[in-house]
Amino acid sequence: MEVLAALGSPRCSLMETTCGALLRELQQIWTEIGESESEKDRMLLELQKECMAVYRRKVDECSKAKVCLHQTVAAKEAELASLMAALGEHIHLPQTDKRLTSLKEQLASVTPLVEDLRAEKEERIKQFSDVKQQIEKISGEILGYCYPSNTAAGHHSEVDGHDLSLRKLNEYQAQLRSLQKEKSDRLHQVLEYVNQVHCLCGVLGLDFGKTVSEVHPSLQESGPGQSTNISTDTLDGLAQMILKLKMEKKDRIQKLKDIVASLFELWNLMDTSEEEKCQFTKVTRILGLSEQEITYSGVLSTEIIERASSEVDRLTKLKAGRMKELVLKRRSELEEVCRRAHIEPDTSTIPEKSVALIDSGIVDPSELLSNIETQILKAKKEALSRKEIMDRIDKWLAACEEECWLEEYNQDQNRYSAGRGAHINLKRAERARVLVTKIPGMVDTLMNKTFYWENERRVPFLYDGVRLVSILEEYKITRKQREEEKRRLQNQKKLQDLLLTEKEAIYGSKPSPRRSSSFRKANGIHSNGNGSMAPTPRRLSVSGATPELLTPRSYSGRQNGYFKETRRLTTAPLNFVAISKDDTATFISGFGSEAGSPPKSKLST
Repeated sequence: MEVLAALGSPRCSLMETTCGALLRELQQIWTEIGESESEKDRMLLELQKECMAVYRRKVDECSKAKVCLHQTVAAKEAELASLMAALGEHIHLPQTDKRLTSLKEQLASVTPLVEDLRAEKEERIKQFSDVKQQIEKISGEILGYCYPSNTAAGHHSEVDGHDLSLRKLNEYQAQLRSLQKEKSDRLHQVLEYVNQVHCLCGVLGLDFGKTVSEVHPSLQESGPGQSTNISTDTLDGLAQMILKLKMEKKDRIQKLKDIVASLFELWNLMDTSEEEKCQFTKVTRILGLSEQEITYSGVLSTEIIERASSEVDRLTKLKAGRMKELVLKRRSELEEVCRRAHIEPDTSTIPEKSVALIDSGIVDPSELLSNIETQILKAKKEALSRKEIMDRIDKWLAACEEECWLEEYNQDQNRYSAGRGAHINLKRAERARVLVTKIPGMVDTLMNKTFYWENERRVPFLYDGVRLVSILEEYKITRKQREEEKRRLQNQKKLQDLLLTEKEAIYGSKPSPRRSSSFRKANGIHSNGNGSMAPTPRRLSVSGATPELLTPRSYSGRQNGYFKETRRLTTAPLNFVAISKDDTATFISGFGSEAGSPPKSKLST
């Protein structure tokens, strides 16, 4: 506290106030703790000793720092004087009273001057050395003899350290600028010519080193010590070489473009595989490019041109014998595209007609191929526009398949048995029931999409030659009839069960063998071998069969035979045991009456 008071600064007063507050707080704590006065005096004495030790250590550190600063300032001033003498410059330092200026201020004022002069001297020496070295090298190149680059890299011209004036440096720099301008103009022109020769030699497949050596050996970069010749004779020789190579490039480009055009025509006609085409990828790139854009290495070499020309000759010989095969193959591709899109292919190029035209010589096979290619592109474009509707048709057909499977599964008497795979069928049945409920919505959405497609393009949406809207409308009608038939059968079965119950109540639960046999035949009930009776699904006669549900797949099979897949939607498998004699006769007679007519294509849902 006394030391802080002796300093007398505002900051010390603040520290004194803070220390006093802390001391009072410490005394308050001691009082609350119950320390004795002697203990308080002892702790205060220890606190004072610690404070004195801290101050003494800080004083010693500051004294050492002061001595170091004195030495640093003296060294900087001596170095400043030495640099000023070496550079021959005089710097007027501001006159200040050192007794009133701190050591740090003195050091801060001298250090920037020393650093600037030191950097200036190093830069000046480097400038002199570089300028003299470049003057020697450029002079040698302009005069036409090679200046050894390794000697120039390791050579440093002697620089007089006592004469580093700007006047002397400016004289050297003026001489160097004059030489540099002359060299730059020549070297720029030489390098531009050499680059053009290099590019042209690469494209034409010529030896660059041999080509430029014809002008001057130094242009080949034969060694690190070889200097580029920039004489007038070298420039004229390069200009003449470039003109010669450009004329050669132009002639080869025209020749190769003619060959490539023939290659593309033959490839299209011969249906050449991509593997064979890849061998000439480098050559085919030039078609459609200008002369300036053709810069691929070796693309105009004599070997490439000869190889492409040989391929053209080979394909030309094979062209005549494969035209018919190519026409038929393209026609097959057209039919495959149409089959996947369920559209009718153009009948003007059917295989029989195409073969007849080729054999008769009436039509050029190339024109026929071109016509088929146009039809393929048109079919692909139409298939792309039908993709969304076709995807929905596939989903609808898949749902119909699940409905068919579900009906067969529901008729299986052992579907709840604990056999292998029973739980899988149960899960599939649950999913199928959910999917079947969505079929009407699928049909309505598909019909709306189809109407939108037709209104947009002003043409009907045909599915294997039949309008899809007609198929959907007929499907909705037959589905409705089928559902009504199901409800009728369910009501009929309920009535049969009710009659059976009444008969059991009248005659007893175990009728006579003759009556039981007659009743089984009339109501579709058969014995399971242990005396009990199990109902069997009843099958209607052909004349009253459940209406079939026509999907695009079954409808197209019935209409034009484009698809041969025929299926039928039924509510139950045939059970001849449950059919009475009269019904059996009716079924046989009905089947026989239709034997002469082609069966209808039906798809089970």
